[in-house]
Formats: sequence, C-alpha cells, structure tokens
Amino acid sequence: MKRFKLTGTIMLAAGVLLAGCGGENETPENNDNLTNNEDNNNTTANNDNVDETENDPAVDSEVFRVAVIPSQSIGEMQTGLDNLQETLTEALDMAVEVEHYPNYNAVVEAINYSHIELAFLGPLTYLIAHEQSGAQAILTQEIDGEPYYYSYMISHVDQPWDTLDEALENPGPGEIDFAFASISSTSGSLIPGTELVNRGVFEDENNHEFASVRYTGSHDVTARVVEDQTVDIGAIDSAIYNSLVEEGAVDDDQIKVIWQSEQLYQYPWVVPHDMSDELITEVQEAFINIDDPEILRIFGGASAFVEADDSQYEDVLEAAREFNMLDPETLED
Repeated sequence: MKRFKLTGTIMLAAGVLLAGCGGENETPENNDNLTNNEDNNNTTANNDNVDETENDPAVDSEVFRVAVIPSQSIGEMQTGLDNLQETLTEALDMAVEVEHYPNYNAVVEAINYSHIELAFLGPLTYLIAHEQSGAQAILTQEIDGEPYYYSYMISHVDQPWDTLDEALENPGPGEIDFAFASISSTSGSLIPGTELVNRGVFEDENNHEFASVRYTGSHDVTARVVEDQTVDIGAIDSAIYNSLVEEGAVDDDQIKVIWQSEQLYQYPWVVPHDMSDELITEVQEAFINIDDPEILRIFGGASAFVEADDSQYEDVLEAAREFNMLDPETLED
C-alpha cells in the first residue's frame, strides 16, 4: 500500500462537505447581514485592528447578532433557531437576530471583527478565530448529560466489513467511495481525515487511495448517502447521527459504525475578544436556563447548555496545528 507523506498543509479536501458542520454546501445559506467585503488580508485580523470596526456603520450596536453554521440542513433547524431568537430576546432584554451564515470564512471574519456577538461553530472553525483574534468559547451543550461527542465512520450494513481495518484490507480503499462532511468540520473532516492520513490512504481530495472522495456539506447528507449506498463510508458527528436516528431521519438498522474517535468536546458557542465579562455572564445564564426541546434538538439533541472555556479544546488545537489547519484558506466557501 502506498504510504502518503505528510505535507505542510493537509487540505482535507478541496471540495467540502462535512460542511464542516454544515453540509451540502452545506454550509449556511443566509448572508444578508454580513459585511464580508473586506480585503482578503483582513481575514487574518488581530486584536490591534479588530477595534477599527467600532465605527463601521454597517454594524448595529443595538442588535445582539448570533451566527449559526448549521450542522444539519437549514430547513431542519429553522423552528429551533426561531425559538432561540425569541428566548434570547427575552432573556437579554434586547433585540436579537439569529442567522445562518454562508460559509466558515464569513463567520470567522464576523467574529474577528466583532460584527456579531455570538457564534455557534465547530471546534476547528472556532480555533481559527481564537488564534486570529482571541475569540472565546463560553458555552457548549451536553448530550445525555455529557459534553462530549465523537467522530464516526459509518457504512451500510450490507458492506462486507465491520471495522475500518477490514474496510482498508478487503476489498481495499481502491474500491471505496468515501464521504466527508465539510472540510472545516472537526468530526466530519479534521479528525477522520487525520486518521486516514496516519493510515497512509489519504492526503487530500486529489491524493488518496479511495475510488472517490467527496465533501457533502452536512452531516445529515452524509448519513443519507451512506444509507442509500451512494458512498461506501462516511464521516459524521456522533451526536448528530444519534439525533437523526431518534428523529427517524436515518434508519439505524441500515447503518453500522466501523470507527470511533477519542472523545471530542462538544461544539462551542463563541464570543468576540472584546465582549464584557458582564455580558458573557448574561449570555451564559440565558443558555443554561433553556429547556425548549425544539432548541435543544437542533444542537445535537442536547440535554442542556453548560459553560465552557478555551482550555477544553486543546486536543483539537494540537491536531489542527500538526496539520496546519489553522489557516483560514482551509475554510471552503
């Protein structure tokens, strides 16, 4: 078997699905309120120039803006997001707008320049913003009482293997069609991609030993293309997968998990570097008090929201640094 040499930048796909958390291009579709016509060099914002946006007339300081890059198709999330907007408006006693954002670069830029007050991100996307501007993780969600999830690789039950080892040995990767979610997804791209790199069968979308590699853009799409056998193996977020099964969107009897990562800390809710401690506390309290099942459902079938901080994402940060994934250019549009 050919062994791939690790390159300086492991471009876990030039195409993108796992929509990194968001899929199907699988990345959010609504960009109405985003001012992202900054020069490309501004993407690497730091604390010295972030404050320049304080005088930007496009930024309405009277509105608390929340950006979400959906981990499922947008239609599946809309009711919960509407309820979240209403809940936060009441709890924070201010106007709140919750919007889908079109891609990872857009939300990273928005949080870097304080164009938004809160963002729901995959760990990798959050870490890029954290490295660039000091964006802070303040909340996450528990699933069945635990703030952890996993990266899964899944296959249809009719496939002739039960483990990733068996899949790579018989019939071998050259016969396998593989699907990631978005290139910017931690569980749908970075972590499973790292595993495949270490096994010597994958480097990027164009350099691999599979029959084909694609990026679906969202976890629910990945589950569907595995279930209908459009692809042989797919990478997916465990919490989203379990939520899809509970909702009946995916038939668990038709799918088997052939690989599971180590524990990953759940997706963070992130604020800009310059948010006051007082407002952070208010936001944390507002989320901790949420018990609306429609809101909890769309965030991996959460049981509760809990406080988080930057230290809980050190493992993902280490992996992202190892494979040079903290460059914003790795975030596909």
